[in-house]
Amino acid sequence: MSTVSLTGAILAGGAKSLLGGSLKALLPLQEEALIVRQVREMRKLCKEIIVVTDTPKPFFDVLDSSVRIITDFYPGRGPLGGMHSALRLARNPLVWIVGSDMPFISAEEARRLMTGFSDGIQAVIPLVGERPVPLHGLYDSRCSETVAALLNAGGGNMENLLGRIPWLGVPAEQEAGHGAPSFSFEIRSEADYERAEGLLHLVRSTG
Repeated sequence: MSTVSLTGAILAGGAKSLLGGSLKALLPLQEEALIVRQVREMRKLCKEIIVVTDTPKPFFDVLDSSVRIITDFYPGRGPLGGMHSALRLARNPLVWIVGSDMPFISAEEARRLMTGFSDGIQAVIPLVGERPVPLHGLYDSRCSETVAALLNAGGGNMENLLGRIPWLGVPAEQEAGHGAPSFSFEIRSEADYERAEGLLHLVRSTG
């Protein structure tokens, strides 16, 4: 399955995409927007990159025209709503989906997940410890039908989705002991943002 073309999708909409009134995706890290870091990492592996957002205008100034900016068909429905649009409109059969608050996403980790697909599997999800990290997972684009069914039923979240589709969990590789930040790290608070900046400075000073 490793030869299959891949779409990368960044979910950048909803209340959780904000920090102090600012879009997390546009927070500056080492003098560039967080989402620019994500796009650069995705380009190591992906033939297409999509950003799903309810507020597309701010992204036009920071992303080049090769990045597709799309909006939710189900607005205000959280990550599942963004996933539906990404899966439905992706031009490739597999979609690597991440949140816009994840500054250390890993193309190498996503590449490992691609090898886990086989007949009957609709998603391959990394496991950190024993915890699935669905917003760094790879999904068959046909999962959009299941996502739509959950949304049309009036509810649903990532856990509900994993309960509806056949998926494979792949333990994340043990990271090297040089302070490398985890791909699953999320910026949920000002303290997390400061920590991310500190981790970037440490990586650069030791790399």
